[in-house]
Amino acid sequence: MTNNELKKAVLDMTLRCYNEKMFAGTSGNLSVYDAETGYMYITPSSYPYEKMTADDIMVIKLDGEIVEGAHKPSSEWRMHAAVYRDMPEVKALIHTHSPYATSFAVNRKHIPVILIEMVPFLGGDVPVADFAIPGTDEVGTNCVKALAERNACLMANHGVLAIGNDLEQAHIRAVYVEDAAKILAIAKANGDPIVEMDEKDIDYMRNRGKKGAKK
Repeated sequence: MTNNELKKAVLDMTLRCYNEKMFAGTSGNLSVYDAETGYMYITPSSYPYEKMTADDIMVIKLDGEIVEGAHKPSSEWRMHAAVYRDMPEVKALIHTHSPYATSFAVNRKHIPVILIEMVPFLGGDVPVADFAIPGTDEVGTNCVKALAERNACLMANHGVLAIGNDLEQAHIRAVYVEDAAKILAIAKANGDPIVEMDEKDIDYMRNRGKKGAKK
């Protein structure tokens, strides 16, 4: 994809997430990484989504050097950079504040495997990354640990991070995290014990997922 196409892709997914209420105010951020150039295309810091255009998308290096753009990059650029450095298979990140999932992040409670879809799309349960001050390198390193064999994690007292080969894949994973959190919250409100999937069924789904098309 060209420089302009990457900017447009980031903008389109940003507005999509905002309209889906996965971001609130100017919170949340997302990016794509172009391994050929070493450039990260990321949302600007504290810029209103209603006014955002492709020209507002920032282009930076993984060390934070600004290549192109008139704004500051997202305050969480270090988190994005840490994931791209330590997980080279990842090419896109979406950090949401979707309310149901974030409520579990506030409780610092993982989301167990309660739905079959969680296995092929998320890799299993949704773990909680240890808390770190937003904007620091530790946010990223903590997320990298939590993302071992997983495609998304909660960030303690913060939100959700979903990864993918591209923005579409990262997005569907972020959607499944919020869906699982919403269903779990409703199930807990029903008052009956939560029934998690059996480990043998999780293993079956995980092994079957390796043979299927990209999720």
